[in-house]
Amino acid sequence: MTTALITGASGFVGANLVEAVAAYGWTARALHRKTSSLKALTGLQYQSALGDILDPASLQAAMQGVDVVFHVAAVADYWRAAKDKMMAANVDGTRNVLKAAQASGVRRVVFTSSVAALGQPAFGQALAENAQFNLHPDQFLYGYSKVLAEQVVAEFVAQGLAVVTVNPAVVTGPRDVNLGSGALVLQMRKTGVPIYPRGGVCVIDVADVCAAHIAAAERGRVGERYILGGENLWYRDLLTTLARVLGRNPPTVPVPAPLMSGLAAAVDVARDWLKLSLPVSGDQLRYTNQTFWFDSSKAQRELGLTIRPYAESAKRTLDWYETNG
Repeated sequence: MTTALITGASGFVGANLVEAVAAYGWTARALHRKTSSLKALTGLQYQSALGDILDPASLQAAMQGVDVVFHVAAVADYWRAAKDKMMAANVDGTRNVLKAAQASGVRRVVFTSSVAALGQPAFGQALAENAQFNLHPDQFLYGYSKVLAEQVVAEFVAQGLAVVTVNPAVVTGPRDVNLGSGALVLQMRKTGVPIYPRGGVCVIDVADVCAAHIAAAERGRVGERYILGGENLWYRDLLTTLARVLGRNPPTVPVPAPLMSGLAAAVDVARDWLKLSLPVSGDQLRYTNQTFWFDSSKAQRELGLTIRPYAESAKRTLDWYETNG
C-alpha cells in the first residue's frame, strides 16, 4: 500500500488531493497544524499528521513510512497575506519539505508550483513550460516566490531527489472553504456581476488538477515542470458562463483598461498607505487587463491531463457550497 503525505491538506487543492489519493487506493496522510480548520476535509478518509512546513522536526515525524509526498502547502492568497510570511512559507517551507523527504528516503515528491512562476504572456498568447519569469519581483511577488521555490527544487533534483513540478492555473471546484476562486461563484450567486475586464484567464477544475498530481507521482519526468491548465477564457466568456449556470444575467458593461489601471492604483494606496483591509489587491485588478493563458499540451501528452468545461466546474462548485451551507 502506497502512503502519500499531503502538505497543506486543509486547504482547497490539498483537501481535494486527500480525496483523490484515497479514491486511488493509496493511504492519504494529511499534514495540518493543530490550529487548522479541517472544514475542507469533512467526510474524507485520511491519517492525521500534525505539523508545519516551517517546523522541520514535525516534517520528519510526518514522513515516517511515506512513499510519496505531495507538497501543496503554500501561501497562495497573496492579496491577503503578509509578504514576509508568504516568502517564508513558499520558499523556506519548500526547502524544509524537500530536506525532510530526502532524509526520510521518500520515493517521489510532487511539488505544486503555479503558472505564476512562468511570468506574463503576451496579450492573446499562451505560455508553455519553457517560459521564464519576466516580471520584476515587486510587480508579482507571489509569482517570484514560486520561481525561488522552483530553484530550490532544482537544487534537490541535482542532489538525486526525485521531484516533479506541476504548475496549476486558476483552480476551481468544491471544497474552496477559504474563498479563492470560489468567491466569484458566490458573488455571482448573490448579486450578479454586471461588468467585465478586457483580459482573460486560464481555469481548470480541481479534480483534473488532482488526477494530474497522481499521474506526476507515477510517471512524471524528474526535474520537469508540467502546466496544469484548462480552458483559456476571456473574462467576458467566463462570467457569461458562470451567470448562465447560476441563472443570472450575463455581464454587459466592459471596463476600459485605463479605468481598471486607475482602480488598481487606488487600491494600492488604500492597502499600502492607508493600511485598509480590502478583498482584492492592486495587482489582481491590474492583471485583469492581460490574458494569463497557458498551454497544457505537455501535461495532456505525458500525464493524461483531462480538461472539463468551466461550466461543469462552476456547477460542481455551486453544488458543494449549497450542500455545505
